[in-house]
Amino acid sequence: MRANYLFTSESVAEGHPDKVCDRISDEIVDLVYREAAKTGVNPWGVRIACETLATTNRVVIAGEVRLPPSLMKKDKDGKDVINPSKFKAAARRAIKDIGYEQDGFHWKKAKIDVLLHSQSADIAQGVDSAADQQGDEGAGDQGIMFGYACKETPDLMPAPIYYSHRILQLLAAARKKGDGEVAKLGPDAKSQVTVRYVDGKPSEATSIVLSTQHLDESWDSKKVRAVVEPYIREALGELKIAEDCKWYINPTGKFVIGGPDGDAGLTGRKIIVDTYGGAAPHGGGAFSGKDTTKVDRSAAYAARYLAKNVVAAGLADRCTIQLSYAIGVAQPLSIYVDLHGTGRGVSEDQVEAAIRQNMDLSPSGIRRHLDLNKPIYAKTSAYGHFGRKAGRDGSFSWERTDLVKALKEAVKTKVAA
Repeated sequence: MRANYLFTSESVAEGHPDKVCDRISDEIVDLVYREAAKTGVNPWGVRIACETLATTNRVVIAGEVRLPPSLMKKDKDGKDVINPSKFKAAARRAIKDIGYEQDGFHWKKAKIDVLLHSQSADIAQGVDSAADQQGDEGAGDQGIMFGYACKETPDLMPAPIYYSHRILQLLAAARKKGDGEVAKLGPDAKSQVTVRYVDGKPSEATSIVLSTQHLDESWDSKKVRAVVEPYIREALGELKIAEDCKWYINPTGKFVIGGPDGDAGLTGRKIIVDTYGGAAPHGGGAFSGKDTTKVDRSAAYAARYLAKNVVAAGLADRCTIQLSYAIGVAQPLSIYVDLHGTGRGVSEDQVEAAIRQNMDLSPSGIRRHLDLNKPIYAKTSAYGHFGRKAGRDGSFSWERTDLVKALKEAVKTKVAA
């Protein structure tokens, strides 16, 4: 492990074109779960993989679904087809909440196409009846998923992504509150923070980058910095800003045209922003728009949950966990733990055994343990899926540290044996 180095991570705001698409896709996931609950449909049967494209006053929603009857209608031939009205309404509500009321992208004026269709029977059979005959649902796809935690911040997240998110969260909250000149900022923004590490610990910010949309065309970079700098300093809080820190605020100058009007957006293009800012490996799968039979989402949540509990239990200062799956097979093919040389009297083998002992990592086991069959996903679509506070509604349940005691006991028993 290097002791002294610089590391950089970026974040993007909820109004970034790709994040608009992530938000719409996750609103669709929540809509399907809500409708299932309202109409008495078993949420375990919900299936959705929803992708969104957004460009100038145009949104296209596509993907595969298994829907409750309340989201269907009869066509002229009496055949069941998807009713687009509630999906369009969910998309418009999301766009309005983000704050887009511009000529080139407006929640009320944008044309929305819903191109959802039924889930492939070939995929369904693998998920509904596990190929390994363990009597549980199989994974919705093959792949590898990673979880990570470290002691750099209170939420056990890497410092650069943690502070990059905080900058944009504070600015978005202030913009929506509407007090003073910050209300003239637009929804689209990107941040980036470079952190100097000394003896392996975050020491100071050496560069800060923020590009933010502004609705007042007379503003220049100097004016934008005057408006946003107090929020940046508040967001960095306990992280020192180096005396020679380089500030790049709207470095290209004017940024008035933003969002999907300025650059087309797609679901799933910000997977590093969504996770650990590049400080940990990534399996390549996106989260938004997917129900939790898709291990791209649920197993990544489980891996973060386990890694965070390992660090919170004091078993290590850093922990990376990899899980791997095959489509239609319930149990993971492998569990890999790396403590990065920071283990506190325990080995990776012991932690792996403790994990297997304390959590069923099949898709249905993860869904039960973390209680994931709920409409809790729209709020995950911006500012990261990790390092958030677990909510009373069941959101961010993978951020709980309720497995600490069990992991400690399991490792202690293994060591004694």
